[in-house]
Amino acid sequence: MTTFDNRENAFENKFAHDEEMMFKAVARRNKLLGLWAAELMGKSGDDATEYAKSVVLADFEEAGHEDVVRKVAKDLDGKADADAIRAKMEELMPVAKNQIMNEVG
Repeated sequence: MTTFDNRENAFENKFAHDEEMMFKAVARRNKLLGLWAAELMGKSGDDATEYAKSVVLADFEEAGHEDVVRKVAKDLDGKADADAIRAKMEELMPVAKNQIMNEVG
């Protein structure tokens, strides 16, 4: 294998790793968002955990995060608007990334 091939493989491996880490961070962010929303709805324990899972699954409906925003906004029934939910998602992303990095590292 040439140096170029080695470099190419290294870049491909890094890209794959970065994509996997981002996927995990987004899923964790959505779980944290679900737990936050569950608390606003008065859910706790297993009910909160199940709701958080439903938020994570909602992200697979379409590309982007608007499917999650719509679900949570609908479920919160006026307790938080779409802009507040998007702001909470931005706030939770660094928390999620930190949690994922601490699990891996």
